Amino acid sequence: MNLVMEKTFEQYEKLFSMEEQKREDEFRYTMMRPFEKMWTAIQVPLKAKEPNGYDVIMAAKMLGYLDVRDAESGQKALQILKESHVSETAESALRQCIFFAEREQLRVNAEEIKFGLYIADPNKLQLKKGYCGFGGIPGFIHVWIDPNRYNLPRIPSIIAHEFHHNVRFSYIDFHHGSVSVGDYLVIEGLAESFARELFGTERLGPWVTRFDHEDLQYSIDVINEVLDVKGFSEVSRYMFGDPIANDQGFKPAGLSAFAGYAVGYHAVQSFMNQHYITISEATRLDAKTILSQCGLFSK
Repeated sequence: MNLVMEKTFEQYEKLFSMEEQKREDEFRYTMMRPFEKMWTAIQVPLKAKEPNGYDVIMAAKMLGYLDVRDAESGQKALQILKESHVSETAESALRQCIFFAEREQLRVNAEEIKFGLYIADPNKLQLKKGYCGFGGIPGFIHVWIDPNRYNLPRIPSIIAHEFHHNVRFSYIDFHHGSVSVGDYLVIEGLAESFARELFGTERLGPWVTRFDHEDLQYSIDVINEVLDVKGFSEVSRYMFGDPIANDQGFKPAGLSAFAGYAVGYHAVQSFMNQHYITISEATRLDAKTILSQCGLFSK
């Protein structure tokens, strides 16, 4: 499997040296052009037809990428990323993922994987400890990060998490209108379990590690009642929790941030441990099998 590492640090250096009014088009047509197929798949055009319309600039801001006008924050973050050798870390992690997948005969429905590492808005990803990723379209992976002591060591783990989405979505179909809470639990639980398999428990993300036993059990009890609920807006209430629901206009479900991620991870781990199933074997299974045999849910 071929790997293409976009030279985003060089692209950012050029972008931040440009006049402010030219930066959006540089981000749009130079930095995001290689990922146009990915953005199109999630209905985001590179350029809106109407002024100030929804396009890749607006979507990136909403997702927590750094506003390209903020050169000061961007240059500071870029310096940290370069000094921390993050490009090398990212490539090494991706090659480990590819090696594992090929050894286990797990497929990605793409001839190559394009990877881009971007700078995050320091104010928008606080619940995620300053880092995030997207791997929902096979062949493309994005990670965006506001570098700090917490998230820099976890870059390999989030890359593995997003790489697994590339794999999982090569085996299942995902539709926003028909995805259920149970489906989404398994998608995220498998991805974080894959990250654990490759890079260890100590590098798991805050969407899993911040939960104590009481909060986790409460989240399991709530989600147990809604496993079959469908539709992305409804599913989001349970996966992302109240802080994100309030921010994005969803009805709160009485859950902590990223409750569904934590429950999904523990469901997959419980299933694998009880049945002596490897992450490679679990990746090929349907969500219903994992949920019905994980031992966490009564339904």
